[in-house]
Formats: sequence, structure tokens, C-alpha cells
Amino acid sequence: MKYFSLNDGNRIPALGFGTYKLNGSQGVAAIRAALTNGYRLLDSAVNYENEGAVGHAVKQSSISRDNIFITSKLPGRHHSYQEAINQIQESLYSADLDYFDLYLIHWPNPKEDKYVEAWQALIDAQKFGLIRSIGVSNFEPEHIDRLIKETGVTPAVNQVELHPYCSNKQVREYDDQHKIITEAWSPLQRGGEAFKEEIVQQLAKKYAKSPAQIILRWETQMNVVPIPKASSYDHQLSNLDIFDFKLTNDEIQKLVSIDKENGRRFDPNEHEEF
Repeated sequence: MKYFSLNDGNRIPALGFGTYKLNGSQGVAAIRAALTNGYRLLDSAVNYENEGAVGHAVKQSSISRDNIFITSKLPGRHHSYQEAINQIQESLYSADLDYFDLYLIHWPNPKEDKYVEAWQALIDAQKFGLIRSIGVSNFEPEHIDRLIKETGVTPAVNQVELHPYCSNKQVREYDDQHKIITEAWSPLQRGGEAFKEEIVQQLAKKYAKSPAQIILRWETQMNVVPIPKASSYDHQLSNLDIFDFKLTNDEIQKLVSIDKENGRRFDPNEHEEF
């Protein structure tokens, strides 16, 4: 597995495994299979209601905990400082872990205006040893600017919606300038319409890869960490098999060019989740 360096000195796998809707015993089995197949980054959240399943899969796996990078996310209902600290501890109890490798604020919820308070809680939880790296999710540049201005601490990661119809150029460029690693949720674009794009089909044929593999490779070559979800064994293996070829810069830009003005599902300045 390839790794990227974070701005805090830690490392993150270049490809992750999304666990949304992987719950209960079936979820545990799918997550355990992902670890067996070679995934080392597991992406969870309080609102996925599966931190326990993730922790259980890790305990059942033969992979050392030190070699697994586990992420969870703080929900909007717990942005006040003490609630955030409590929730991080509860997340650890749920997963039966001593620490998280990465903990993110799931959404900024700017209308509530408590994300700076939540960020201070993550900063302190990192100092307490509960979290190795801290970051944000669905944050726009102006939200991160405020975090840096008011706390002096830059997020290590910003996880955002990113796929060929929403390449999120402004956020990617901002993150790169601030040495923040961009992660991609929904990296294959729900519905799979992007798979049918002519350039995706052409590249799949040229490199003897699937459309999904082309898109995931495109993202990793832009220094983005995609977090695809795959419950089936074959899809898990296929999504990992992307590091034996390289797109040209021209091909990367052609994929960026199919971005759609209305390709993003949620505007972080308007959308709120609790």
C-alpha cells in the first residue's frame, strides 16, 4: 500500500475503505475481509452507527493494530467543547480502541457556529493521546481559515465529496497549499454515471482497467485519498488494484474537465447534519 505524509508527521494510506451502512455481523465480515484483502485505512463515523463493528473486525483480524489506520467523525449535535470530548471517548469505548488514528469534524454546520469550539476539543483530545491526527470533513476554505486563525492549528485532512462530476478544484488547491491531505467520499459518484463518460471508457480500454479503477487512480494521482465502499470480495480487490499503472498529466486534466456545475450533492454552507 502506498502512503501519503500528513502535515503532523504521521502517514495515511493512499486508499481507504468506506464503512457507511456496513453494520452488524455482516458489516464485521465485510470489514474483516477488507483488512484481509489489503486495506489499511478504515473510515467510520458516529453517525454510521458502526464504530463497534469496525472495532470488532479489527480485533478479529490477524493484522496488527499498529498497521491499521482507523478514522471516525464527530457529529454536529456534539460540537460544544465538553460534548465533543465526551463523544470522542464514547467513540473509543464503542470501538474498544485506545486511540483513533484520525478523527474528523463531520460537517461544519456554520449556521450553528460551533465548529471552532469542536476543533479545540479535537486539538485537546490529540494532546490527551486519544487521537493521533485531527482533521475536518466537508469544510470549505473559509471554514479552515477560521480554524487556523482562531486556534493556530491546521487540519491534517479534509474529507470532501470528490469524483469526476465534482472534482472540487478550489478545495483541492487550497488543501495542497496548506499541506492538508484531501480525502474523497463518494469517490466513484453514486449511480455510476461517470463510468459511461467517453474519456473514462477510453482510458479503461487503454490500460485494461475498469472505469472504477481509472477514477480511483485519477484521484490518487492528484494526491487525494479515495474512500470507496465495497462489501463484495471482488470489488474490494478490484478497487485496490490501481497502483500498477499511471495516467498522464493530460489524461488527468481530461478527467477533471468532465466536472459538472451541479455535480456536488451538498453545499457545506447550507447543508447541516446532526
